[in-house]
Amino acid sequence: MNNKILNFRFLIAVFLFFAFFGNGLLVQAQNIEFNKASFPGQKDQLKKALDDIKKGDEEFDLGGAGHYASALDNYLKAQAFNPNNALLNYKIGKSYLNTYQKTNSVPFLEAALKLNPYVNPDLHYLLGQAYHLSMDFDKADSEYKAYKQTLQPKDLSVIGLEVDKKIAECITGKELISKPVRAFIDDLGCVVNSAYPDYSPIVNADESMMIFCSRRETSTGGDKDVQDGGFLEDIYMTYNTNGTWSSPINPGKPLNTDLHDAPVGLSADGQKLFVYKVDNGGDIYQCDLDGDKWSKPDRLSKAINTDYHESSASFSYDGKTIYFVSNKPGGYGGRDIWMSKLNEKGKWGDAINLGSGINTKYDEEGVFMLPDGKTMYFSSRGHKTMGGFDIFKTVFENGKWSEPENIGYPINTCDDDIFFTIAASGKHGYYSSGKIGDCGSLDIYCITFLGPEKQTISNNEDNLLASLTEPVSETVIEPVVAIKTTNLTILKGIVMDEKTSIPVKATIELTDNTKNEVIATFESNSKTGKYLVSLPSGKNYGIAVKSESYLFHSENFDIPSVAGYQEVNKDIKLKKFEVGTKIVLNNIFFDTGKSILRPESYAELGILLKLMTDMPTLKIEISGHTDNVGSAASNKTLSENRAKAVVDYLIGKGVGADRMTFKGYGFDQPIATNATQEGRQMNRRTEFKVLSR
Repeated sequence: MNNKILNFRFLIAVFLFFAFFGNGLLVQAQNIEFNKASFPGQKDQLKKALDDIKKGDEEFDLGGAGHYASALDNYLKAQAFNPNNALLNYKIGKSYLNTYQKTNSVPFLEAALKLNPYVNPDLHYLLGQAYHLSMDFDKADSEYKAYKQTLQPKDLSVIGLEVDKKIAECITGKELISKPVRAFIDDLGCVVNSAYPDYSPIVNADESMMIFCSRRETSTGGDKDVQDGGFLEDIYMTYNTNGTWSSPINPGKPLNTDLHDAPVGLSADGQKLFVYKVDNGGDIYQCDLDGDKWSKPDRLSKAINTDYHESSASFSYDGKTIYFVSNKPGGYGGRDIWMSKLNEKGKWGDAINLGSGINTKYDEEGVFMLPDGKTMYFSSRGHKTMGGFDIFKTVFENGKWSEPENIGYPINTCDDDIFFTIAASGKHGYYSSGKIGDCGSLDIYCITFLGPEKQTISNNEDNLLASLTEPVSETVIEPVVAIKTTNLTILKGIVMDEKTSIPVKATIELTDNTKNEVIATFESNSKTGKYLVSLPSGKNYGIAVKSESYLFHSENFDIPSVAGYQEVNKDIKLKKFEVGTKIVLNNIFFDTGKSILRPESYAELGILLKLMTDMPTLKIEISGHTDNVGSAASNKTLSENRAKAVVDYLIGKGVGADRMTFKGYGFDQPIATNATQEGRQMNRRTEFKVLSR
């Protein structure tokens, strides 16, 4: 036999070896069907496998994460018997893609492709998704393009555009991963999280309380959703003490019901809560905290809720604006973010779409307003995402929203990143990402934002000679923590009785002294007396605390626009309305050395005027006080003139002159040291004293 024939036969043998036993690059691997011919003598095992597949198919056809998870339980048993069936591998891969273990789909979809590339028309697309979620962008790109080539011309205008978006997301993913943001992302652990899905966290402004949604077995009613097989959603609460979160509490009824209940928005002080219920296609409700009890959720008006799906909402810092998500007509496609403002009658006005700068033809979701009054976070499938929902940030300045900014990788991933919330300080964010957590299912994570990386500065050239014999010393610039801090002041504390220290429920009015208008009204908790007020920078604020049978208490906060984040703890002690009681009017202002009332004083004067009007028999003394700078005589004259200016203002508004006296005490009655600037400022004051009722 000549050498040419031998060489030819050798090549044929090599070809057949790789074709049937190799890596499947030349022809597909052998697909083994579940039948008697494939498994002779294994009748019982085959019957069991077919039964497992049948049970899996019943769950698979129902759809939903819970049903797909149940399908997997059965499919994997059959797959252990026969791992080389294309259709079964395809179904396992697709099932994983619809659970929280999405990336587990890769080897099964790869196997399906090798066993039978035509097992299902969407195989390339699903494999592209699997690679995409695994951040294997080049492979994902190839599979998406392979799938697009299988589409009919009539499908390219719709499905083809969706595939193009997926390809674009892979490009964005590469860009974001190449420039990761500096942040720690930590699972909150199994004290807060459970073996079931935990998500949609929202925190109050000072990060002392978190409310979240969970589908754990302790849900109210204990029922499961017939569509996806998971337990129904319930609202849970946890509290932060010195950085440690407590075991979650299910508040029960009326907050939770036997149906789906999910938290979607929380006021900065934690006293008002928006919840989602499945009624009417999905509506938003509001409930209030009275002491330690939540009121029965009350459905928001038709200005907010429609026959369509309203899914999430957020308060503005002053409680006068609601931002919410709806798929109602009039938007830009899918779910959009809308806003509504309270009118003069305390009713929500007509909803306004936030426009094409925020909303896209895809879904927007999970809106969250920072208490600084201008920064909004939301999730979107549109804009420049790396896959699924990504979290974006936008700021309202100069009458418009800034271009939404992707907050970056690794916070955003190729899966759904949604329902993000951030503490007022900007130091910590919270969310659930589409991945399996430490506790066995979808978990809540804490994001700690960091500053720039450490930089090393070597000694200069003058030290070059010394460096030849000695180690080079270095100056290390430590990273700045919390570079995302906000220009915001959080004022918090407890309102209490001055003598007994018993907590008091009080109304807190926040006034813009420059505009002379009340911009927000809050309440202290009726049981604990706790209050929290957010004060965006750049304003002069007056705060008036009022409660029945007590004299009002005032505070002043002049916060420059450049001020960073700060928390001010201030307990407020209210004085009983009794003869002889006196209070400081902290929002009465005069220029240095003058006795002409400044316009910023009018808001507080209005409170005093209302008190005198509501109590027509009340008689008072207005007194003026100064620091010890200057002579005693000049200070006494100045203080008296200032007190008289207040009385004259009230007389001009109709209060009888016989009901008021005025007196200047100069620096005879200091309430603080005159040795410091702060002390002198406290001594420069106007007081109000009850003479008779």
